[in-house]
Amino acid sequence: MTEAKRIDCMKCRHFYVTWDTRFPKGCRAFGFKSQTMPSVTVFSSSGKHCMNFEAKERPQS
Repeated sequence: MTEAKRIDCMKCRHFYVTWDTRFPKGCRAFGFKSQTMPSVTVFSSSGKHCMNFEAKERPQS
């Protein structure tokens, strides 16, 4: 995966941190937990970049 195309899961509303020490990163859109960032797991298993990325809403000041 190229750096220009890499999706930052930390900025996605579907990303969450789990309590499972073996699989600490999760994706609610796809319904899985993994050791790596979910976008990397999606790319390695499908060969395509994540299509479910949705930017987190920023709080209004």
